[in-house]
Amino acid sequence: MYPLHLIVLPAGFLLDLLFGDPAGLYHPICLIGDGIAFLEKALRALGGCQEPGEHPRREMIWGGVLVLLMLFCAYVIPLAALIVMGRAWPEAAVVLEIFWCWQLLAAHSLKKESMNVYGELVKPDLEKARCAVSMIVGRDTQSLSEEGVAKATVETIAENTSDGVVAPMFYLIILGVPGMFLYKAINTMDSMLGYKNDRYLYFGRCAARLDDAANFIPARITALLMVLASFIDGLDGKNAWRIFRRDRFRHASPNSAQTESVAAGALHLQLAGDAWYFGKLHEKPAIGDKDRAIEPEDIPRMDRLMYVTAFLATACFTLVRMGVTMAL
Repeated sequence: MYPLHLIVLPAGFLLDLLFGDPAGLYHPICLIGDGIAFLEKALRALGGCQEPGEHPRREMIWGGVLVLLMLFCAYVIPLAALIVMGRAWPEAAVVLEIFWCWQLLAAHSLKKESMNVYGELVKPDLEKARCAVSMIVGRDTQSLSEEGVAKATVETIAENTSDGVVAPMFYLIILGVPGMFLYKAINTMDSMLGYKNDRYLYFGRCAARLDDAANFIPARITALLMVLASFIDGLDGKNAWRIFRRDRFRHASPNSAQTESVAAGALHLQLAGDAWYFGKLHEKPAIGDKDRAIEPEDIPRMDRLMYVTAFLATACFTLVRMGVTMAL
């Protein structure tokens, strides 16, 4: 039955491409998020760290306990389900893997949400565009200009091409579909707990550091595939490579600027720079050269680049898995 597993990634990606998230079903990421929220409340109470900042060491310890519990549950539960089903009905286990892969890839959702922003910008309705972009970014959006909204959208597509598409594929190839759940738990913990504010500076530190580590290799694979995709998509691949080599470390995160630098070079834009989070201005270095002003049309351009990168990743990872299968 093992060769059947070779179709899991291409089939799951195709379903996401055609249909997006299955309608009317409780999404696994929501379940993971609910689990994180429940454990945070329970472990803060158990560890006596309800008041953020009073006991930094205690907060870091109990935040680490939360991470370990979520990693265990996110990997073992789907693995056990697949093992039990695989023994009784192997074909059904493969179908379940495809279904979960479909749910856990976010290319269609990323395009849909970004195009919602694009639709409001071209009307134009800046207030609704700010509201739409607030659904996909963590920064303050209420005072963003049209250019700021477009830039924030392009940046989140670039970053989430790795986080939402290529990285889950990477962990699927290494650890199977339970590996996708494991990665999504890490990514969701970072998005919920990995803030450098009073509440999560210590409690969320383990989650944030783990997310950096988990994305280290996938972010760089995604960036290289995105450079190749720039050539295929008719963008400036040479400049994408140049800016990637120059600016890929211009970010507090070791990973975010990897793909943002490629996008900036391919589109001849300047991304990143200062941004407001929770009412505080965070100074950030710029990525790329400001060869031209950003415009709403850069959003669909970035979506196309994301999809070409996703196709390349699907093909490459499937070939790698096929090679390993044949070798074994």
